[in-house]
Amino acid sequence: MQADLSVLYVEDDAAVRLGSTQALQIAGLRVEGFGSAEQVLHRLAAGYPGVLVTDVRLPGINGLALLDKALEIEPALPVILVTGHGDISMAVQAMRRGAYDFIEKPYSAGQLTDVVQRALEKRALTLEVQALRRQLADTKAIEAKVIGRSAAMERLRALILDLACTDADVLILGETGTGKELVARCLHEYGPRRQGNFAALNCGGVPEPLFESEVFGHESGAFTGAARRRVGKIEYAQKGTLFLDEIETMPVSLQIKLLRTLQERQFERLGSNTLLPMDCRVVAASKADLLARSDEQRFRADLYYRLSVAVIDIPPLRERREDIPLLFSHFLLHAALRYERPVPEVSAQHMHELMMHPWPGNVRELRNAADRFVLGLGNTAALQFQPSTAARTLDEQVAVFERRLIEDALRAASGRTAAASDLLGVPKKTLYDKIRRLGIQIEAFRGAALTE
Repeated sequence: MQADLSVLYVEDDAAVRLGSTQALQIAGLRVEGFGSAEQVLHRLAAGYPGVLVTDVRLPGINGLALLDKALEIEPALPVILVTGHGDISMAVQAMRRGAYDFIEKPYSAGQLTDVVQRALEKRALTLEVQALRRQLADTKAIEAKVIGRSAAMERLRALILDLACTDADVLILGETGTGKELVARCLHEYGPRRQGNFAALNCGGVPEPLFESEVFGHESGAFTGAARRRVGKIEYAQKGTLFLDEIETMPVSLQIKLLRTLQERQFERLGSNTLLPMDCRVVAASKADLLARSDEQRFRADLYYRLSVAVIDIPPLRERREDIPLLFSHFLLHAALRYERPVPEVSAQHMHELMMHPWPGNVRELRNAADRFVLGLGNTAALQFQPSTAARTLDEQVAVFERRLIEDALRAASGRTAAASDLLGVPKKTLYDKIRRLGIQIEAFRGAALTE
Protein backbone atom coordinates (compact mmCIF):
# COMPACT_ATOMS: atom_id res chain seq x y z
CA MET A 1 0.00 0.00 0.00
CA GLN A 2 2.95 2.32 0.67
CA ALA A 3 3.61 2.52 -3.06
CA ASP A 4 0.26 4.30 -3.46
CA LEU A 5 1.18 6.96 -0.88
CA SER A 6 3.09 10.16 -1.55
CA VAL A 7 5.12 12.83 0.25
CA LEU A 8 4.44 16.57 0.21
CA TYR A 9 7.75 18.36 0.92
CA VAL A 10 7.75 22.11 1.74
CA GLU A 11 11.05 24.05 1.75
CA ASP A 12 11.68 27.62 0.58
CA ASP A 13 15.38 27.01 -0.15
CA ALA A 14 15.36 25.68 -3.74
CA ALA A 15 18.69 23.82 -3.40
CA VAL A 16 17.66 22.05 -0.18
CA ARG A 17 14.25 21.25 -1.66
CA LEU A 18 15.81 19.72 -4.79
CA GLY A 19 18.32 17.62 -2.85
CA SER A 20 15.71 16.32 -0.40
CA THR A 21 13.10 15.46 -3.01
CA GLN A 22 15.75 13.65 -5.10
CA ALA A 23 16.85 11.65 -2.04
CA LEU A 24 13.26 10.54 -1.43
CA GLN A 25 12.77 9.68 -5.12
CA ILE A 26 15.96 7.59 -5.13
CA ALA A 27 14.46 5.67 -2.21
CA GLY A 28 11.49 4.85 -4.45
CA LEU A 29 9.05 7.29 -2.88
CA ARG A 30 6.62 9.57 -4.69
CA VAL A 31 7.24 13.19 -3.71
CA GLU A 32 6.09 16.69 -4.67
CA GLY A 33 8.11 19.77 -3.73
CA PHE A 34 6.66 23.17 -2.77
CA GLY A 35 8.28 26.50 -1.95
CA SER A 36 5.68 27.74 0.54
CA ALA A 37 2.84 26.62 2.80
CA GLU A 38 0.35 28.49 0.63
CA GLN A 39 1.32 26.36 -2.38
CA VAL A 40 0.78 23.03 -0.62
CA LEU A 41 -2.51 23.76 1.16
CA HIS A 42 -4.61 23.07 -1.96
CA ARG A 43 -3.16 19.53 -2.10
CA LEU A 44 -4.34 18.64 1.39
CA ALA A 45 -7.74 17.02 1.90
CA ALA A 46 -9.45 14.73 4.38
CA GLY A 47 -8.08 11.24 3.89
CA TYR A 48 -5.03 12.45 1.95
CA PRO A 49 -2.98 9.32 1.07
CA GLY A 50 0.47 10.42 2.20
CA VAL A 51 2.51 12.49 4.65
CA LEU A 52 3.63 16.12 4.94
CA VAL A 53 7.23 17.23 5.52
CA THR A 54 7.70 20.97 6.09
CA ASP A 55 10.42 23.37 7.17
CA VAL A 56 9.47 25.47 10.20
CA ARG A 57 10.94 28.73 8.86
CA LEU A 58 8.90 29.61 5.79
CA PRO A 59 7.84 32.90 4.19
CA GLY A 60 4.20 33.73 4.89
CA ILE A 61 2.58 30.86 6.80
CA ASN A 62 5.29 29.15 8.86
CA GLY A 63 5.67 25.45 9.48
CA LEU A 64 3.91 25.41 12.86
CA ALA A 65 0.90 27.23 11.43
CA LEU A 66 0.91 24.83 8.47
CA LEU A 67 0.96 21.92 10.96
CA ASP A 68 -2.18 23.30 12.61
CA LYS A 69 -3.98 23.83 9.30
CA ALA A 70 -3.00 20.39 8.01
CA LEU A 71 -4.31 18.66 11.14
CA GLU A 72 -7.55 20.62 10.93
CA ILE A 73 -8.04 19.20 7.43
CA GLU A 74 -6.89 15.64 8.29
CA PRO A 75 -6.31 14.99 12.03
CA ALA A 76 -4.56 11.65 11.39
CA LEU A 77 -2.04 13.07 8.86
CA PRO A 78 1.61 12.45 9.84
CA VAL A 79 3.43 15.82 9.72
CA ILE A 80 7.23 15.94 9.97
CA LEU A 81 8.77 19.33 10.87
CA VAL A 82 12.29 20.40 9.83
CA THR A 83 14.35 23.18 11.42
CA GLY A 84 17.94 24.35 11.24
CA HIS A 85 17.97 26.05 14.61
CA GLY A 86 18.12 23.15 17.05
CA ASP A 87 15.36 24.64 19.14
CA ILE A 88 14.37 21.88 21.60
CA SER A 89 11.47 23.89 23.01
CA MET A 90 10.11 24.29 19.48
CA ALA A 91 10.39 20.53 18.93
CA VAL A 92 8.49 19.83 22.14
CA GLN A 93 5.84 22.39 21.19
CA ALA A 94 5.47 20.85 17.73
CA MET A 95 5.05 17.32 19.13
CA ARG A 96 2.40 18.58 21.57
CA ARG A 97 0.55 20.19 18.68
CA GLY A 98 0.39 16.84 16.88
CA ALA A 99 3.58 16.58 14.78
CA TYR A 100 4.61 13.02 13.95
CA ASP A 101 8.38 13.71 14.20
CA PHE A 102 11.03 16.42 14.11
CA ILE A 103 14.21 16.54 11.99
CA GLU A 104 17.07 18.93 12.66
CA LYS A 105 19.19 20.45 9.87
CA PRO A 106 21.61 19.47 8.55
CA TYR A 107 20.29 15.97 8.05
CA SER A 108 21.49 13.10 5.88
CA ALA A 109 19.49 11.59 3.03
CA GLY A 110 19.28 8.35 4.99
CA GLN A 111 17.91 10.09 8.08
CA LEU A 112 15.21 11.90 6.08
CA THR A 113 14.26 8.75 4.18
CA ASP A 114 14.06 6.66 7.36
CA VAL A 115 11.72 9.09 9.14
CA VAL A 116 9.51 9.54 6.08
CA GLN A 117 9.22 5.78 5.47
CA ARG A 118 8.16 5.19 9.07
CA ALA A 119 5.56 7.94 8.73
CA LEU A 120 4.27 6.37 5.51
CA GLU A 121 3.98 2.97 7.19
CA LYS A 122 1.91 4.54 9.95
CA ARG A 123 -0.24 6.37 7.40
CA ALA A 124 -0.81 3.18 5.40
CA LEU A 125 -1.95 1.35 8.54
CA THR A 126 -4.27 4.22 9.55
CA LEU A 127 -5.88 4.34 6.10
CA GLU A 128 -6.32 0.57 6.04
CA VAL A 129 -8.07 0.59 9.42
CA GLN A 130 -10.31 3.47 8.32
CA ALA A 131 -11.19 1.63 5.11
CA LEU A 132 -12.08 -1.55 7.04
CA ARG A 133 -14.29 0.42 9.43
CA ARG A 134 -16.06 2.11 6.53
CA GLN A 135 -16.51 -1.24 4.82
CA LEU A 136 -18.11 -2.74 7.94
CA ALA A 137 -20.38 0.28 8.37
CA ASP A 138 -21.27 0.33 4.67
CA THR A 139 -22.04 -3.38 4.63
CA LYS A 140 -24.58 -2.94 7.42
CA ALA A 141 -26.04 0.23 5.94
CA ILE A 142 -26.41 -1.04 2.39
CA GLU A 143 -28.49 -4.02 3.54
CA ALA A 144 -31.15 -1.54 4.67
CA LYS A 145 -31.22 0.04 1.20
CA VAL A 146 -30.59 -2.78 -1.27
CA ILE A 147 -32.98 -5.23 0.36
CA GLY A 148 -33.02 -8.97 -0.16
CA ARG A 149 -31.62 -12.23 1.20
CA SER A 150 -31.29 -14.00 -2.13
CA ALA A 151 -27.86 -14.97 -3.44
CA ALA A 152 -28.38 -12.54 -6.35
CA MET A 153 -28.85 -9.60 -3.96
CA GLU A 154 -25.87 -10.63 -1.85
CA ARG A 155 -23.74 -10.54 -5.00
CA LEU A 156 -25.26 -7.20 -6.02
CA ARG A 157 -24.44 -5.56 -2.67
CA ALA A 158 -20.89 -6.90 -2.73
CA LEU A 159 -20.38 -5.59 -6.28
CA ILE A 160 -21.74 -2.15 -5.37
CA LEU A 161 -19.38 -1.82 -2.40
CA ASP A 162 -16.46 -3.08 -4.47
CA LEU A 163 -17.05 -0.60 -7.30
CA ALA A 164 -18.01 2.30 -5.01
CA CYS A 165 -14.43 2.79 -3.83
CA THR A 166 -13.20 3.20 -7.42
CA ASP A 167 -13.65 6.03 -9.91
CA ALA A 168 -14.58 3.71 -12.78
CA ASP A 169 -17.58 4.71 -14.90
CA VAL A 170 -20.43 2.23 -14.44
CA LEU A 171 -23.31 1.08 -16.64
CA ILE A 172 -26.35 -0.22 -14.74
CA LEU A 173 -28.68 -2.56 -16.63
CA GLY A 174 -32.12 -3.55 -15.44
CA GLU A 175 -35.80 -3.63 -16.26
CA THR A 176 -38.13 -0.79 -15.30
CA GLY A 177 -38.64 -0.63 -11.55
CA THR A 178 -35.66 -2.77 -10.50
CA GLY A 179 -33.95 0.10 -8.65
CA LYS A 180 -31.30 1.42 -11.03
CA GLU A 181 -31.22 4.89 -9.47
CA LEU A 182 -31.01 3.35 -5.98
CA VAL A 183 -27.91 1.41 -7.06
CA ALA A 184 -26.43 4.57 -8.60
CA ARG A 185 -26.97 6.50 -5.36
CA CYS A 186 -25.34 3.70 -3.38
CA LEU A 187 -22.28 3.84 -5.66
CA HIS A 188 -22.10 7.56 -4.83
CA GLU A 189 -22.85 7.38 -1.11
CA TYR A 190 -20.39 4.57 -0.33
CA GLY A 191 -17.54 6.00 -2.41
CA PRO A 192 -14.91 8.72 -1.96
CA ARG A 193 -17.09 11.25 -3.83
CA ARG A 194 -19.91 11.11 -1.28
CA GLN A 195 -19.21 14.71 -0.21
CA GLY A 196 -19.90 15.95 -3.75
CA ASN A 197 -23.28 16.32 -5.43
CA PHE A 198 -25.28 13.50 -7.00
CA ALA A 199 -26.67 15.01 -10.22
CA ALA A 200 -29.37 12.89 -11.86
CA LEU A 201 -30.54 13.46 -15.43
CA ASN A 202 -33.29 11.52 -17.19
CA CYS A 203 -32.07 11.51 -20.78
CA GLY A 204 -35.55 10.77 -22.07
CA GLY A 205 -37.16 13.63 -20.17
CA VAL A 206 -35.17 16.55 -21.61
CA PRO A 207 -36.18 18.05 -25.00
CA GLU A 208 -33.33 17.86 -27.49
CA PRO A 209 -33.02 21.69 -27.93
CA LEU A 210 -32.50 22.04 -24.15
CA PHE A 211 -30.27 19.02 -23.66
CA GLU A 212 -26.90 20.75 -24.14
CA SER A 213 -27.85 23.56 -21.76
CA GLU A 214 -29.05 21.02 -19.19
CA VAL A 215 -25.86 18.96 -19.38
CA PHE A 216 -23.14 21.54 -20.12
CA GLY A 217 -24.75 24.75 -18.86
CA HIS A 218 -24.72 28.07 -20.69
CA GLU A 219 -23.44 31.63 -20.45
CA SER A 220 -25.68 34.67 -20.28
CA GLY A 221 -26.85 35.54 -23.79
CA ALA A 222 -25.81 32.19 -25.28
CA PHE A 223 -29.24 31.93 -26.93
CA THR A 224 -32.58 33.67 -26.86
CA GLY A 225 -33.96 33.54 -23.35
CA ALA A 226 -30.59 32.86 -21.68
CA ALA A 227 -30.76 35.84 -19.33
CA ARG A 228 -28.06 34.60 -16.98
CA ARG A 229 -25.41 31.92 -16.61
CA ARG A 230 -26.67 28.41 -15.86
CA VAL A 231 -24.63 25.64 -14.25
CA GLY A 232 -25.17 22.34 -16.08
CA LYS A 233 -25.36 18.87 -14.59
CA ILE A 234 -21.69 18.11 -15.29
CA GLU A 235 -20.52 21.23 -13.46
CA TYR A 236 -22.99 20.67 -10.62
CA ALA A 237 -21.63 17.14 -10.20
CA GLN A 238 -17.98 18.26 -9.86
CA LYS A 239 -16.23 16.11 -7.21
CA GLY A 240 -19.41 14.01 -7.18
CA THR A 241 -21.43 11.72 -9.46
CA LEU A 242 -23.32 12.33 -12.70
CA PHE A 243 -26.18 9.84 -13.18
CA LEU A 244 -27.53 9.50 -16.73
CA ASP A 245 -30.78 7.55 -16.54
CA GLU A 246 -32.43 6.00 -19.61
CA ILE A 247 -29.26 6.61 -21.61
CA GLU A 248 -30.77 4.56 -24.46
CA THR A 249 -33.20 7.42 -25.20
CA MET A 250 -30.47 9.99 -25.89
CA PRO A 251 -30.50 11.19 -29.54
CA VAL A 252 -27.49 9.99 -31.56
CA SER A 253 -26.42 13.58 -32.32
CA LEU A 254 -26.09 14.25 -28.60
CA GLN A 255 -24.36 10.92 -27.95
CA ILE A 256 -21.43 12.20 -30.04
CA LYS A 257 -21.06 15.30 -27.85
CA LEU A 258 -21.30 13.28 -24.66
CA LEU A 259 -18.70 10.79 -25.93
CA ARG A 260 -16.20 13.56 -26.65
CA THR A 261 -16.72 15.03 -23.19
CA LEU A 262 -16.24 11.66 -21.51
CA GLN A 263 -13.06 10.97 -23.47
CA GLU A 264 -11.44 14.36 -22.92
CA ARG A 265 -12.89 14.98 -19.45
CA GLN A 266 -13.42 18.60 -20.43
CA PHE A 267 -16.49 20.60 -21.41
CA GLU A 268 -17.60 24.08 -22.41
CA ARG A 269 -20.70 25.95 -21.37
CA LEU A 270 -22.82 27.00 -24.32
CA GLY A 271 -21.68 30.44 -25.44
CA SER A 272 -18.21 30.04 -23.93
CA ASN A 273 -14.80 29.11 -25.36
CA THR A 274 -13.32 28.27 -21.98
CA LEU A 275 -12.63 24.58 -21.36
CA LEU A 276 -13.62 23.44 -17.87
CA PRO A 277 -12.44 20.20 -16.23
CA MET A 278 -14.94 17.38 -15.85
CA ASP A 279 -14.18 15.97 -12.41
CA CYS A 280 -17.09 13.65 -11.74
CA ARG A 281 -17.85 9.98 -11.88
CA VAL A 282 -20.34 8.94 -14.57
CA VAL A 283 -22.97 6.30 -13.88
CA ALA A 284 -25.40 5.49 -16.71
CA ALA A 285 -28.49 3.30 -16.61
CA SER A 286 -30.49 1.55 -19.31
CA LYS A 287 -33.42 -0.84 -19.52
CA ALA A 288 -32.54 -1.70 -23.14
CA ASP A 289 -29.87 -3.85 -24.77
CA LEU A 290 -27.47 -1.11 -25.91
CA LEU A 291 -25.43 -3.43 -28.13
CA ALA A 292 -28.59 -4.46 -29.97
CA ARG A 293 -29.48 -0.80 -30.39
CA SER A 294 -25.96 -0.22 -31.66
CA ASP A 295 -26.52 -2.85 -34.37
CA GLU A 296 -29.69 -0.94 -35.32
CA GLN A 297 -27.71 2.34 -35.54
CA ARG A 298 -29.72 3.74 -32.62
CA PHE A 299 -26.87 3.85 -30.09
CA ARG A 300 -23.19 4.47 -30.68
CA ALA A 301 -21.02 1.42 -29.94
CA ASP A 302 -18.06 3.60 -28.91
CA LEU A 303 -20.22 5.36 -26.29
CA TYR A 304 -21.42 1.99 -25.00
CA TYR A 305 -17.85 0.77 -24.50
CA ARG A 306 -16.88 4.09 -22.92
CA LEU A 307 -19.71 3.90 -20.40
CA SER A 308 -19.41 0.18 -19.63
CA VAL A 309 -16.02 0.13 -17.90
CA ALA A 310 -17.93 -1.78 -15.23
CA VAL A 311 -21.43 -3.24 -15.62
CA ILE A 312 -24.00 -3.94 -12.91
CA ASP A 313 -26.92 -6.12 -14.02
CA ILE A 314 -29.88 -5.91 -11.60
CA PRO A 315 -32.00 -9.09 -11.60
CA PRO A 316 -35.78 -8.67 -12.05
CA LEU A 317 -38.00 -9.50 -9.11
CA ARG A 318 -39.38 -12.66 -10.76
CA GLU A 319 -35.86 -14.15 -10.67
CA ARG A 320 -35.50 -13.60 -6.93
CA ARG A 321 -38.96 -14.35 -5.60
CA GLU A 322 -37.54 -15.40 -2.23
CA ASP A 323 -37.00 -11.67 -1.56
CA ILE A 324 -40.69 -10.79 -2.00
CA PRO A 325 -41.84 -11.45 1.62
CA LEU A 326 -39.04 -9.32 3.06
CA LEU A 327 -39.54 -6.52 0.54
CA PHE A 328 -43.32 -6.49 0.95
CA SER A 329 -43.02 -6.34 4.75
CA HIS A 330 -40.53 -3.48 4.42
CA PHE A 331 -42.84 -1.52 2.12
CA LEU A 332 -45.84 -2.20 4.38
CA LEU A 333 -44.04 -0.63 7.34
CA HIS A 334 -43.04 2.43 5.34
CA ALA A 335 -46.54 2.83 3.90
CA ALA A 336 -48.14 2.49 7.34
CA LEU A 337 -45.89 5.26 8.68
CA ARG A 338 -46.48 7.50 5.68
CA TYR A 339 -50.26 7.16 5.70
CA GLU A 340 -50.54 6.88 9.50
CA ARG A 341 -52.39 3.59 9.23
CA PRO A 342 -51.95 0.33 11.15
CA VAL A 343 -49.85 -2.39 9.52
CA PRO A 344 -52.35 -4.91 8.08
CA GLU A 345 -51.86 -8.61 8.59
CA VAL A 346 -50.72 -10.55 5.51
CA SER A 347 -52.37 -13.94 5.22
CA ALA A 348 -50.65 -16.99 3.79
CA GLN A 349 -52.98 -16.80 0.77
CA HIS A 350 -52.04 -13.20 0.08
CA MET A 351 -48.36 -13.99 0.39
CA HIS A 352 -48.79 -16.92 -1.99
CA GLU A 353 -50.41 -14.59 -4.55
CA LEU A 354 -47.53 -12.16 -4.16
CA MET A 355 -45.04 -14.97 -4.76
CA MET A 356 -46.89 -16.17 -7.86
CA HIS A 357 -47.33 -12.77 -9.52
CA PRO A 358 -44.88 -12.09 -12.44
CA TRP A 359 -44.20 -8.47 -11.32
CA PRO A 360 -43.53 -6.84 -14.69
CA GLY A 361 -43.07 -3.53 -12.83
CA ASN A 362 -40.61 -5.19 -10.44
CA VAL A 363 -39.88 -3.60 -7.05
CA ARG A 364 -41.74 -0.39 -7.92
CA GLU A 365 -44.90 -2.40 -8.62
CA LEU A 366 -44.48 -4.34 -5.37
CA ARG A 367 -44.13 -1.08 -3.42
CA ASN A 368 -47.34 0.24 -5.02
CA ALA A 369 -49.10 -3.00 -4.07
CA ALA A 370 -48.00 -2.48 -0.46
CA ASP A 371 -49.33 1.09 -0.51
CA ARG A 372 -52.70 -0.08 -1.80
CA PHE A 373 -52.81 -2.86 0.76
CA VAL A 374 -52.22 -0.42 3.64
CA LEU A 375 -54.81 2.01 2.25
CA GLY A 376 -57.37 -0.77 1.91
CA LEU A 377 -57.76 -0.17 -1.82
CA GLY A 378 -57.77 -3.84 -2.71
CA ASN A 379 -55.79 -6.85 -1.62
CA THR A 380 -53.30 -8.94 -3.50
CA ALA A 381 -56.10 -11.11 -4.90
CA ALA A 382 -56.60 -8.36 -7.45
CA LEU A 383 -53.24 -9.10 -9.03
CA GLN A 384 -53.52 -10.31 -12.61
CA PHE A 385 -51.70 -13.46 -13.70
CA GLN A 386 -53.23 -14.13 -17.10
CA PRO A 387 -50.84 -12.05 -19.28
CA SER A 388 -47.86 -13.93 -17.95
CA THR A 389 -49.15 -17.51 -17.81
CA ALA A 390 -50.92 -17.36 -21.17
CA ALA A 391 -47.60 -17.01 -22.96
CA ARG A 392 -46.07 -20.02 -21.20
CA THR A 393 -46.16 -23.65 -22.21
CA LEU A 394 -47.64 -26.23 -19.86
CA ASP A 395 -44.16 -27.43 -18.87
CA GLU A 396 -43.11 -23.87 -18.08
CA GLN A 397 -46.18 -23.27 -15.93
CA VAL A 398 -45.62 -26.55 -14.07
CA ALA A 399 -41.98 -25.58 -13.47
CA VAL A 400 -43.05 -22.19 -12.07
CA PHE A 401 -45.57 -23.86 -9.77
CA GLU A 402 -43.03 -26.47 -8.62
CA ARG A 403 -40.44 -23.79 -7.96
CA ARG A 404 -42.87 -21.78 -5.80
CA LEU A 405 -43.87 -24.85 -3.77
CA ILE A 406 -40.26 -25.90 -3.20
CA GLU A 407 -39.15 -22.36 -2.28
CA ASP A 408 -42.05 -22.05 0.18
CA ALA A 409 -41.07 -25.36 1.78
CA LEU A 410 -37.39 -24.41 1.98
CA ARG A 411 -38.35 -21.08 3.52
CA ALA A 412 -40.56 -22.74 6.11
CA ALA A 413 -37.76 -25.24 6.87
CA SER A 414 -35.06 -22.51 7.07
CA GLY A 415 -33.21 -24.09 4.16
CA ARG A 416 -33.06 -27.62 5.63
CA THR A 417 -33.72 -29.94 2.70
CA ALA A 418 -34.59 -32.96 4.87
CA ALA A 419 -37.36 -31.00 6.60
CA ALA A 420 -38.51 -29.52 3.28
CA SER A 421 -38.79 -32.99 1.73
CA ASP A 422 -40.99 -34.06 4.67
CA LEU A 423 -43.23 -31.01 4.20
CA LEU A 424 -43.58 -31.74 0.47
CA GLY A 425 -43.95 -35.50 0.93
CA VAL A 426 -41.24 -36.39 -1.59
CA PRO A 427 -37.97 -38.34 -1.23
CA LYS A 428 -34.86 -36.25 -0.54
CA LYS A 429 -33.21 -37.40 -3.79
CA THR A 430 -36.26 -36.30 -5.80
CA LEU A 431 -36.19 -32.93 -4.06
CA TYR A 432 -32.45 -32.53 -4.71
CA ASP A 433 -32.94 -33.32 -8.40
CA LYS A 434 -35.72 -30.73 -8.71
CA ILE A 435 -33.69 -28.10 -6.84
CA ARG A 436 -30.75 -28.68 -9.19
CA ARG A 437 -32.96 -28.63 -12.30
CA LEU A 438 -34.78 -25.46 -11.28
CA GLY A 439 -31.59 -23.66 -10.22
CA ILE A 440 -32.83 -22.92 -6.69
CA GLN A 441 -30.17 -21.55 -4.28
CA ILE A 442 -30.67 -23.36 -0.97
CA GLU A 443 -28.33 -20.95 0.87
CA ALA A 444 -30.77 -18.10 0.33
CA PHE A 445 -33.39 -19.76 2.56
CA ARG A 446 -31.24 -20.67 5.54
CA GLY A 447 -32.50 -18.80 8.57
CA ALA A 448 -35.21 -17.12 6.50
CA ALA A 449 -38.38 -18.92 7.63
CA LEU A 450 -41.63 -16.99 7.21
CA THR A 451 -43.54 -16.09 10.33
CA GLU A 452 -47.23 -16.01 9.70
